[in-house]
Amino acid sequence: MASALPPHAGIGLKADHYRDVLERAPAELWAEVHPENYMVEGGPRLAWLEAIRDRHPLSLHGVGASLGSQLDSDHVARLKALADRFEPAQISEHVAWSNWEGVYYGDLLPLPYTKEALDRLCANIDRLQTALKRPILIENPSLYIRVAGEMSETAFLSEAVRRTGCGLLLDINNVFVSAHNLGHDPHAYLDALPADSVGEIHLAGHAEDASPDNDLLIDNHGAPICEAVWDLYRRFMEKAGPRPTLIERDAAIPPFADLIAERDRAETMLAGIHAPEAVHA
Repeated sequence: MASALPPHAGIGLKADHYRDVLERAPAELWAEVHPENYMVEGGPRLAWLEAIRDRHPLSLHGVGASLGSQLDSDHVARLKALADRFEPAQISEHVAWSNWEGVYYGDLLPLPYTKEALDRLCANIDRLQTALKRPILIENPSLYIRVAGEMSETAFLSEAVRRTGCGLLLDINNVFVSAHNLGHDPHAYLDALPADSVGEIHLAGHAEDASPDNDLLIDNHGAPICEAVWDLYRRFMEKAGPRPTLIERDAAIPPFADLIAERDRAETMLAGIHAPEAVHA
């Protein structure tokens, strides 16, 4: 999938770093925000975002649309208003659900990989894309238990892409965490995805669960990216070519210099990857 973002590395934008991004960020940096933090009428957050958007490409990464259950019309309208104002290069959401019958659960809950769940997901993607008048990207989840299903996660995501025309946001850390927690091969997972549909990559850190009774990894976005995730990232790009890549940090926010150091590592890796040559019949 051709991305509207440049094939460079960006950061998840936090209020801690507004001024740093305006004053110290590399020219090719792009920034991503959770739109739910900016769905307001006014105030300093919007003013900062507007100033940053004037200098750097912007992406909106939603956490509240609940594509796997019921779209809220008010949420969709507010997201559209934000997108119309800031004209982001890209919009993405999670393959998850978080509300049902007006009750919001405050988490990204997993879907069963069934035909019924796929039909609901695709209908909601179609509805959201129609409202926004653009394709979106959908992100693979991080899992801690096996979910019921009639197909694999990669088959489920691939079919959603085929039926709706959306793209994929490939979270490499989620692949690693789920593979560890469920005991499958992350390399086989990446090989099974339609690489051409990946319009963005996320890299993040994780933590070990505090309980001594299990061996779970928790996708907390609160730590540096581990070497195994960097290796998976390199392997995928060697196969698929460079993709816009985001460094995600949502907890234990580090100093700007530390975040940019990880971002620069991704940028260096991107610069060393060549797009795969087209195959001619």
